[in-house]
Amino acid sequence: MGNEHLFLNAAIVPRSLFGIALAGLITGITGTGLGGLTAFFPSTLSKRFQSTLLEFTTGIMISMVCMELLPEGYKTGGFIYVTIGIILGVLMIIIVDAWLKLYMKKEKKNPAMLSGWMMVFAVSLHNLPEGFAVGAGFQTGASVGITLSIAMLLHDIPEGMAMAIPLRVGKIKPLKVFLITILSGIPMGVGAFFGAAFGGISEIFSAICLGTAGGAMMYVSLGDLINQSRSLYRGRLPLVGNMAGILTGALISLLG
Repeated sequence: MGNEHLFLNAAIVPRSLFGIALAGLITGITGTGLGGLTAFFPSTLSKRFQSTLLEFTTGIMISMVCMELLPEGYKTGGFIYVTIGIILGVLMIIIVDAWLKLYMKKEKKNPAMLSGWMMVFAVSLHNLPEGFAVGAGFQTGASVGITLSIAMLLHDIPEGMAMAIPLRVGKIKPLKVFLITILSGIPMGVGAFFGAAFGGISEIFSAICLGTAGGAMMYVSLGDLINQSRSLYRGRLPLVGNMAGILTGALISLLG
């Protein structure tokens, strides 16, 4: 058992800041990339099914924010700093939303594409504090870092779906959507580097980052994805999809 532990440390666990950053990068792009594989679903799906998929991913995001991001932020830095982060996240999304709407109107793009790009921004923002946690975990201990990496990878899969589905509804080609979801995982590598370097003195920063990501995701989910879903189809099935997404997100949180 002792030899196996030594092998684990020598062969798997990163030793340097750049090694930890690489571990975070691989975790991020793998998780969002796996979720992004939904981009290769047929683009000829009915509006009812597209609406249900959007509601499903919305439910997952709401559940993840309420059960993962915000509670972790409250535990780490307290209510005030998380609330500051939430306000910052909402303000950032409002600014990005206004800019993207102006661009989409000028370029006559599909409105669903706006929701997709906003979710890309929100998920990329979220991956920064996730990477920070991974980096700090590796500095705490090998098993902590590996456990956190696996948990973050699993959590990034539904986030990849939440980006891919609205972008596909917005008529972006599947390969491009898949590449976008992979690129959104890069901030986790950046966060892992800084988490390993400054993880011991960053509880307030981490709480603000978690709040910022949570506020951004909630705003996109409740303000854009649901509206986009309702514009495609109004019926009971999307609501069922939303509830299924919330339960799926809760299950992922419990398993993580």
